Amino acid sequence: MSERLAIAAGRIFDGDAWHEDAALLVADGLVEGIVARRDIPAGLKVTEAGAMLVPGFIDLQVNGGGGLMLNDKPDVDTLDIICKAQMPFGTTAVLPTLITDTPEITRSTIAAGVEAARRKMPGFLGLHLEGPHLSLARKGAHDPQLIRPMDADDEAALIAARPSMPVLLTTIAPESVKAEQVKALADAGIVVSLGHTDTSYRTARAYAEAGASMATHLFNAMSQIGNREPGLAGAAVEISTFSAGLIADGIHVDPATMKIALKAKNGPARIFLVTDAMATIGTDLTSFQLNGRTIKRENGRLTLEDGTLAGADLDMISAVRFMHAAIGYELGEAIRMASLYPAQSVKQEHRLGRLATGYAANAVQLTDGLDVSGTWIDGVKVFSA
Repeated sequence: MSERLAIAAGRIFDGDAWHEDAALLVADGLVEGIVARRDIPAGLKVTEAGAMLVPGFIDLQVNGGGGLMLNDKPDVDTLDIICKAQMPFGTTAVLPTLITDTPEITRSTIAAGVEAARRKMPGFLGLHLEGPHLSLARKGAHDPQLIRPMDADDEAALIAARPSMPVLLTTIAPESVKAEQVKALADAGIVVSLGHTDTSYRTARAYAEAGASMATHLFNAMSQIGNREPGLAGAAVEISTFSAGLIADGIHVDPATMKIALKAKNGPARIFLVTDAMATIGTDLTSFQLNGRTIKRENGRLTLEDGTLAGADLDMISAVRFMHAAIGYELGEAIRMASLYPAQSVKQEHRLGRLATGYAANAVQLTDGLDVSGTWIDGVKVFSA
Protein backbone atom coordinates (compact mmCIF):
# COMPACT_ATOMS: atom_id res chain seq x y z
CA MET A 1 0.00 0.00 0.00
CA SER A 2 1.05 3.58 -0.57
CA GLU A 3 2.11 6.07 2.07
CA ARG A 4 -0.04 9.06 2.98
CA LEU A 5 0.61 11.87 0.52
CA ALA A 6 -0.85 14.76 -1.44
CA ILE A 7 -0.76 14.94 -5.24
CA ALA A 8 -1.08 18.58 -6.30
CA ALA A 9 -2.03 19.85 -9.75
CA GLY A 10 -3.20 22.98 -11.52
CA ARG A 11 -6.57 21.32 -12.07
CA ILE A 12 -8.07 18.10 -10.69
CA PHE A 13 -11.08 16.43 -12.29
CA ASP A 14 -12.90 14.24 -9.77
CA GLY A 15 -15.21 12.62 -12.34
CA ASP A 16 -17.91 15.22 -11.91
CA ALA A 17 -16.26 18.62 -11.50
CA TRP A 18 -12.94 20.42 -11.87
CA HIS A 19 -11.00 21.74 -8.86
CA GLU A 20 -8.52 24.55 -9.52
CA ASP A 21 -5.06 24.60 -7.87
CA ALA A 22 -5.93 21.63 -5.70
CA ALA A 23 -4.47 18.48 -4.19
CA LEU A 24 -5.62 14.87 -4.01
CA LEU A 25 -5.10 13.41 -0.54
CA VAL A 26 -4.19 9.71 -0.55
CA ALA A 27 -3.79 7.16 2.25
CA ASP A 28 -3.52 3.37 2.13
CA GLY A 29 -4.13 3.37 -1.61
CA LEU A 30 -7.45 5.20 -1.32
CA VAL A 31 -8.58 8.76 -1.92
CA GLU A 32 -9.11 10.75 1.29
CA GLY A 33 -10.44 13.80 -0.51
CA ILE A 34 -9.58 16.83 -2.61
CA VAL A 35 -8.52 20.08 -0.95
CA ALA A 36 -7.26 23.47 -2.08
CA ARG A 37 -3.47 23.53 -2.29
CA ARG A 38 -3.34 26.00 0.60
CA ASP A 39 -5.23 23.48 2.77
CA ILE A 40 -2.80 20.56 2.37
CA PRO A 41 -2.15 19.29 5.92
CA ALA A 42 1.18 20.40 7.37
CA GLY A 43 3.97 17.86 7.16
CA LEU A 44 2.34 15.81 4.39
CA LYS A 45 4.55 14.74 1.51
CA VAL A 46 3.48 16.63 -1.64
CA THR A 47 4.00 15.33 -5.19
CA GLU A 48 3.54 17.83 -8.00
CA ALA A 49 1.41 16.56 -10.92
CA GLY A 50 1.65 19.51 -13.29
CA ALA A 51 -1.30 20.74 -15.31
CA MET A 52 -4.02 18.16 -14.67
CA LEU A 53 -4.88 15.14 -12.58
CA VAL A 54 -7.83 12.99 -13.68
CA PRO A 55 -9.32 9.58 -12.81
CA GLY A 56 -7.39 6.57 -14.10
CA PHE A 57 -8.63 5.13 -17.37
CA ILE A 58 -10.38 1.75 -17.51
CA ASP A 59 -10.06 -0.41 -20.63
CA LEU A 60 -12.44 -3.35 -20.91
CA GLN A 61 -10.96 -4.74 -24.14
CA VAL A 62 -7.18 -5.17 -24.38
CA ASN A 63 -6.00 -8.11 -26.45
CA GLY A 64 -2.30 -7.49 -25.98
CA GLY A 65 0.55 -5.08 -25.48
CA GLY A 66 4.29 -4.92 -25.02
CA GLY A 67 4.78 -7.23 -27.99
CA LEU A 68 2.54 -10.04 -26.72
CA MET A 69 -1.00 -11.23 -27.33
CA LEU A 70 -2.84 -12.94 -24.48
CA ASN A 71 -3.50 -15.79 -26.92
CA ASP A 72 0.26 -16.31 -27.38
CA LYS A 73 1.04 -17.26 -23.80
CA PRO A 74 -1.96 -17.18 -21.47
CA ASP A 75 -0.16 -17.01 -18.13
CA VAL A 76 0.35 -14.59 -15.26
CA ASP A 77 3.51 -13.08 -16.73
CA THR A 78 1.70 -12.19 -19.95
CA LEU A 79 -1.17 -10.62 -18.02
CA ASP A 80 1.39 -8.50 -16.16
CA ILE A 81 3.10 -7.41 -19.39
CA ILE A 82 -0.24 -6.45 -20.96
CA CYS A 83 -1.33 -4.44 -17.92
CA LYS A 84 2.01 -2.63 -17.67
CA ALA A 85 2.02 -1.82 -21.40
CA GLN A 86 -1.14 0.26 -20.93
CA MET A 87 0.08 2.30 -17.94
CA PRO A 88 2.09 4.88 -19.96
CA PHE A 89 -1.18 5.74 -21.72
CA GLY A 90 -3.12 6.41 -18.49
CA THR A 91 -4.88 3.06 -18.14
CA THR A 92 -5.01 1.91 -14.53
CA ALA A 93 -7.51 -0.96 -14.78
CA VAL A 94 -7.49 -3.51 -17.61
CA LEU A 95 -9.53 -6.48 -18.75
CA PRO A 96 -6.95 -8.51 -20.72
CA THR A 97 -8.95 -10.03 -23.54
CA LEU A 98 -8.70 -13.49 -25.04
CA ILE A 99 -9.69 -13.68 -28.70
CA THR A 100 -11.44 -16.91 -29.76
CA ASP A 101 -9.11 -19.87 -29.16
CA THR A 102 -9.06 -23.54 -28.17
CA PRO A 103 -10.67 -24.88 -24.98
CA GLU A 104 -7.17 -25.51 -23.60
CA ILE A 105 -6.07 -21.89 -24.15
CA THR A 106 -9.32 -20.65 -22.63
CA ARG A 107 -8.81 -22.80 -19.52
CA SER A 108 -5.22 -21.58 -19.15
CA THR A 109 -6.37 -17.96 -19.47
CA ILE A 110 -8.99 -18.37 -16.76
CA ALA A 111 -6.45 -20.03 -14.45
CA ALA A 112 -3.99 -17.19 -15.05
CA GLY A 113 -6.70 -14.62 -14.34
CA VAL A 114 -7.60 -16.29 -11.05
CA GLU A 115 -3.93 -16.23 -10.02
CA ALA A 116 -3.44 -12.60 -11.11
CA ALA A 117 -6.42 -11.58 -8.98
CA ARG A 118 -5.08 -13.56 -6.02
CA ARG A 119 -1.77 -11.69 -6.30
CA LYS A 120 -3.61 -8.35 -6.60
CA MET A 121 -1.66 -7.59 -9.76
CA PRO A 122 -1.52 -3.81 -10.35
CA GLY A 123 -3.84 -2.82 -13.17
CA PHE A 124 -5.55 -6.21 -13.45
CA LEU A 125 -9.34 -5.84 -13.22
CA GLY A 126 -10.33 -9.27 -14.53
CA LEU A 127 -10.76 -11.00 -17.88
CA HIS A 128 -12.69 -10.45 -21.07
CA LEU A 129 -13.29 -13.66 -23.03
CA GLU A 130 -14.23 -12.52 -26.54
CA GLY A 131 -15.53 -15.78 -27.95
CA PRO A 132 -15.33 -18.57 -28.91
CA HIS A 133 -19.14 -18.58 -28.79
CA LEU A 134 -19.72 -16.19 -31.70
CA SER A 135 -21.36 -16.08 -35.12
CA LEU A 136 -19.51 -17.20 -38.23
CA ALA A 137 -21.41 -14.58 -40.21
CA ARG A 138 -19.76 -11.78 -38.20
CA LYS A 139 -16.49 -13.46 -37.26
CA GLY A 140 -14.25 -10.50 -38.10
CA ALA A 141 -10.64 -11.53 -37.40
CA HIS A 142 -11.67 -14.50 -35.23
CA ASP A 143 -10.60 -17.91 -36.55
CA PRO A 144 -13.77 -19.57 -37.92
CA GLN A 145 -12.40 -23.03 -37.15
CA LEU A 146 -12.36 -22.19 -33.43
CA ILE A 147 -15.86 -20.67 -33.18
CA ARG A 148 -18.34 -23.05 -31.52
CA PRO A 149 -21.55 -23.14 -29.45
CA MET A 150 -21.41 -22.85 -25.67
CA ASP A 151 -21.90 -26.19 -23.93
CA ALA A 152 -22.61 -27.04 -20.31
CA ASP A 153 -18.90 -27.35 -19.44
CA ASP A 154 -18.16 -23.89 -20.90
CA GLU A 155 -20.97 -22.37 -18.86
CA ALA A 156 -19.87 -24.14 -15.67
CA ALA A 157 -16.24 -23.04 -16.08
CA LEU A 158 -17.22 -19.39 -16.36
CA ILE A 159 -19.55 -19.54 -13.37
CA ALA A 160 -16.89 -21.30 -11.28
CA ALA A 161 -14.27 -18.66 -12.14
CA ARG A 162 -16.41 -15.59 -11.47
CA PRO A 163 -15.96 -15.36 -7.66
CA SER A 164 -12.17 -15.42 -8.04
CA MET A 165 -11.73 -12.10 -9.87
CA PRO A 166 -13.30 -8.64 -9.66
CA VAL A 167 -14.77 -8.72 -13.19
CA LEU A 168 -15.40 -11.49 -15.67
CA LEU A 169 -16.84 -10.35 -19.00
CA THR A 170 -17.67 -12.54 -21.98
CA THR A 171 -18.67 -11.56 -25.51
CA ILE A 172 -21.15 -13.99 -27.02
CA ALA A 173 -23.49 -14.24 -29.99
CA PRO A 174 -27.09 -15.46 -29.73
CA GLU A 175 -26.30 -17.78 -32.63
CA SER A 176 -24.03 -19.79 -30.30
CA VAL A 177 -25.43 -19.20 -26.80
CA LYS A 178 -28.98 -19.76 -25.55
CA ALA A 179 -30.90 -17.12 -23.64
CA GLU A 180 -31.16 -19.42 -20.62
CA GLN A 181 -27.37 -19.75 -20.60
CA VAL A 182 -27.06 -15.96 -20.62
CA LYS A 183 -29.42 -15.78 -17.66
CA ALA A 184 -27.32 -18.31 -15.72
CA LEU A 185 -24.13 -16.36 -16.47
CA ALA A 186 -25.63 -13.00 -15.55
CA ASP A 187 -27.17 -14.41 -12.37
CA ALA A 188 -23.65 -15.55 -11.40
CA GLY A 189 -22.35 -12.00 -11.77
CA ILE A 190 -20.71 -12.38 -15.17
CA VAL A 191 -21.00 -9.41 -17.52
CA VAL A 192 -22.46 -10.68 -20.79
CA SER A 193 -21.84 -8.63 -23.91
CA LEU A 194 -23.34 -9.28 -27.35
CA GLY A 195 -20.92 -9.06 -30.24
CA HIS A 196 -19.70 -10.72 -33.43
CA THR A 197 -23.32 -11.48 -34.24
CA ASP A 198 -25.88 -11.01 -36.99
CA THR A 199 -28.70 -11.05 -34.45
CA SER A 200 -31.95 -9.12 -34.89
CA TYR A 201 -33.07 -6.26 -32.67
CA ARG A 202 -35.89 -8.44 -31.29
CA THR A 203 -33.44 -11.17 -30.27
CA ALA A 204 -31.02 -8.65 -28.78
CA ARG A 205 -33.83 -7.26 -26.63
CA ALA A 206 -34.76 -10.78 -25.48
CA TYR A 207 -31.12 -11.36 -24.51
CA ALA A 208 -31.07 -8.05 -22.65
CA GLU A 209 -34.08 -9.24 -20.69
CA ALA A 210 -32.16 -12.46 -19.97
CA GLY A 211 -29.25 -10.46 -18.50
CA ALA A 212 -26.96 -9.33 -21.31
CA SER A 213 -25.95 -5.74 -20.58
CA MET A 214 -23.40 -4.68 -23.16
CA ALA A 215 -22.47 -4.59 -26.85
CA THR A 216 -18.88 -5.21 -27.92
CA HIS A 217 -17.13 -2.59 -30.13
CA LEU A 218 -20.22 -0.75 -31.35
CA PHE A 219 -20.91 -0.96 -35.12
CA ASN A 220 -18.08 -3.45 -35.69
CA ALA A 221 -18.81 -7.14 -36.35
CA MET A 222 -22.54 -6.77 -35.70
CA SER A 223 -25.87 -6.40 -37.52
CA GLN A 224 -26.33 -2.77 -38.52
CA ILE A 225 -29.18 -0.25 -38.27
CA GLY A 226 -31.60 -0.55 -41.19
CA ASN A 227 -34.95 1.00 -41.95
CA ARG A 228 -36.92 -2.14 -41.02
CA GLU A 229 -34.38 -3.96 -38.83
CA PRO A 230 -32.34 -2.02 -36.25
CA GLY A 231 -29.96 -4.93 -35.61
CA LEU A 232 -27.60 -5.09 -32.65
CA ALA A 233 -26.21 -1.64 -33.44
CA GLY A 234 -29.71 -0.20 -33.05
CA ALA A 235 -30.36 -2.27 -29.94
CA ALA A 236 -27.15 -1.04 -28.31
CA VAL A 237 -28.22 2.57 -28.83
CA GLU A 238 -31.94 2.19 -28.04
CA ILE A 239 -32.04 -0.29 -25.13
CA SER A 240 -31.53 1.71 -21.94
CA THR A 241 -29.78 -1.09 -20.04
CA PHE A 242 -27.19 -1.73 -22.77
CA SER A 243 -23.80 -0.07 -22.52
CA ALA A 244 -21.46 -0.25 -25.50
CA GLY A 245 -17.74 -0.06 -26.10
CA LEU A 246 -16.55 2.31 -28.82
CA ILE A 247 -13.20 2.17 -30.63
CA ALA A 248 -12.54 5.89 -31.14
CA ASP A 249 -9.72 5.88 -33.66
CA GLY A 250 -11.58 7.28 -36.69
CA ILE A 251 -10.96 3.98 -38.50
CA HIS A 252 -13.35 1.51 -36.93
CA VAL A 253 -16.28 3.95 -36.81
CA ASP A 254 -16.75 7.11 -38.85
CA PRO A 255 -16.82 10.24 -36.66
CA ALA A 256 -20.27 11.20 -38.01
CA THR A 257 -21.61 7.78 -37.03
CA MET A 258 -20.10 8.20 -33.56
CA LYS A 259 -21.88 11.55 -33.15
CA ILE A 260 -25.22 10.09 -34.24
CA ALA A 261 -24.93 7.17 -31.79
CA LEU A 262 -23.79 9.37 -28.91
CA LYS A 263 -26.67 11.81 -29.42
CA ALA A 264 -29.19 8.99 -29.76
CA LYS A 265 -28.04 6.74 -26.89
CA ASN A 266 -30.89 5.93 -24.53
CA GLY A 267 -29.63 5.83 -20.93
CA PRO A 268 -28.91 5.32 -18.14
CA ALA A 269 -26.35 2.91 -19.66
CA ARG A 270 -23.61 4.67 -21.61
CA ILE A 271 -21.26 4.39 -24.56
CA PHE A 272 -17.70 4.11 -23.26
CA LEU A 273 -14.23 3.95 -24.80
CA VAL A 274 -12.26 0.78 -25.46
CA THR A 275 -8.99 0.39 -27.34
CA ASP A 276 -9.26 -3.20 -28.62
CA ALA A 277 -5.46 -2.90 -28.36
CA MET A 278 -3.18 -5.59 -29.75
CA ALA A 279 0.44 -6.64 -29.21
CA THR A 280 1.73 -3.49 -30.93
CA ILE A 281 0.96 -1.12 -28.05
CA GLY A 282 4.18 0.19 -26.55
CA THR A 283 6.31 -1.30 -29.34
CA ASP A 284 7.55 -0.59 -32.87
CA LEU A 285 6.29 -3.93 -34.21
CA THR A 286 5.17 -3.89 -37.85
CA SER A 287 3.46 -7.30 -37.70
CA PHE A 288 2.57 -10.12 -35.31
CA GLN A 289 0.76 -13.47 -35.27
CA LEU A 290 -2.77 -14.37 -34.16
CA ASN A 291 -3.83 -18.03 -34.31
CA GLY A 292 -1.10 -18.62 -36.91
CA ARG A 293 -2.20 -15.72 -39.13
CA THR A 294 -0.16 -12.57 -39.77
CA ILE A 295 -1.54 -9.23 -38.63
CA LYS A 296 0.04 -6.24 -40.40
CA ARG A 297 0.48 -2.79 -38.84
CA GLU A 298 0.34 0.05 -41.32
CA ASN A 299 -0.88 3.69 -41.17
CA GLY A 300 -2.63 3.21 -37.84
CA ARG A 301 -4.45 0.06 -39.00
CA LEU A 302 -4.04 -3.58 -38.02
CA THR A 303 -5.29 -5.98 -40.69
CA LEU A 304 -5.22 -9.57 -41.82
CA GLU A 305 -3.75 -10.27 -45.24
CA ASP A 306 -7.22 -9.89 -46.80
CA GLY A 307 -7.64 -6.40 -45.30
CA THR A 308 -9.99 -7.41 -42.45
CA LEU A 309 -9.49 -5.14 -39.45
CA ALA A 310 -7.89 -7.11 -36.61
CA GLY A 311 -8.10 -5.15 -33.38
CA ALA A 312 -6.82 -1.62 -33.10
CA ASP A 313 -3.49 0.20 -32.92
CA LEU A 314 -4.92 2.49 -30.25
CA ASP A 315 -4.19 3.55 -26.66
CA MET A 316 -6.65 5.13 -24.26
CA ILE A 317 -5.25 8.66 -24.09
CA SER A 318 -5.35 8.79 -27.90
CA ALA A 319 -9.02 7.78 -27.77
CA VAL A 320 -9.71 10.53 -25.21
CA ARG A 321 -7.92 13.10 -27.40
CA PHE A 322 -9.96 11.93 -30.40
CA MET A 323 -13.24 12.39 -28.55
CA HIS A 324 -12.19 15.85 -27.40
CA ALA A 325 -10.57 17.17 -30.60
CA ALA A 326 -12.35 15.33 -33.44
CA ILE A 327 -15.79 14.74 -31.92
CA GLY A 328 -15.85 17.99 -29.96
CA TYR A 329 -16.68 16.54 -26.56
CA GLU A 330 -15.98 18.63 -23.48
CA LEU A 331 -12.79 17.27 -21.88
CA GLY A 332 -14.49 16.09 -18.71
CA GLU A 333 -17.02 14.06 -20.70
CA ALA A 334 -14.28 12.52 -22.86
CA ILE A 335 -12.49 11.51 -19.65
CA ARG A 336 -15.70 10.04 -18.19
CA MET A 337 -15.98 7.86 -21.32
CA ALA A 338 -12.58 6.39 -20.41
CA SER A 339 -13.11 6.10 -16.66
CA LEU A 340 -16.53 6.41 -15.02
CA TYR A 341 -18.63 4.94 -17.83
CA PRO A 342 -16.61 1.72 -18.23
CA ALA A 343 -16.62 1.37 -14.43
CA GLN A 344 -20.41 1.61 -14.46
CA SER A 345 -20.63 -0.93 -17.27
CA VAL A 346 -18.96 -3.62 -15.15
CA LYS A 347 -20.49 -2.53 -11.81
CA GLN A 348 -17.27 -1.11 -10.38
CA GLU A 349 -18.45 2.49 -10.09
CA HIS A 350 -18.44 2.21 -6.27
CA ARG A 351 -14.61 2.12 -6.26
CA LEU A 352 -13.32 3.10 -9.71
CA GLY A 353 -13.86 5.91 -12.22
CA ARG A 354 -13.81 8.86 -9.83
CA LEU A 355 -11.35 10.64 -7.55
CA ALA A 356 -13.68 10.65 -4.57
CA THR A 357 -13.38 9.71 -0.91
CA GLY A 358 -12.98 5.95 -0.49
CA TYR A 359 -12.22 5.28 -4.16
CA ALA A 360 -9.02 3.64 -5.37
CA ALA A 361 -6.31 6.29 -5.81
CA ASN A 362 -5.97 5.56 -9.53
CA ALA A 363 -5.05 8.76 -11.32
CA VAL A 364 -3.48 10.12 -14.50
CA GLN A 365 -1.28 13.18 -14.74
CA LEU A 366 -1.88 15.05 -18.02
CA THR A 367 -0.14 17.94 -19.72
CA ASP A 368 -2.05 20.82 -21.28
CA GLY A 369 -1.56 19.02 -24.61
CA LEU A 370 -3.23 15.88 -23.16
CA ASP A 371 -0.10 13.76 -23.01
CA VAL A 372 0.29 11.36 -20.09
CA SER A 373 3.17 12.37 -17.82
CA GLY A 374 2.36 10.16 -14.84
CA THR A 375 0.12 7.29 -13.76
CA TRP A 376 -0.82 6.15 -10.24
CA ILE A 377 -2.45 2.88 -9.19
CA ASP A 378 -3.60 2.59 -5.58
CA GLY A 379 -1.58 5.69 -4.75
CA VAL A 380 1.68 4.27 -6.15
CA LYS A 381 3.24 5.97 -9.16
CA VAL A 382 3.62 3.25 -11.80
CA PHE A 383 4.66 5.46 -14.72
CA SER A 384 6.53 8.73 -15.06
CA ALA A 385 7.35 10.29 -18.42
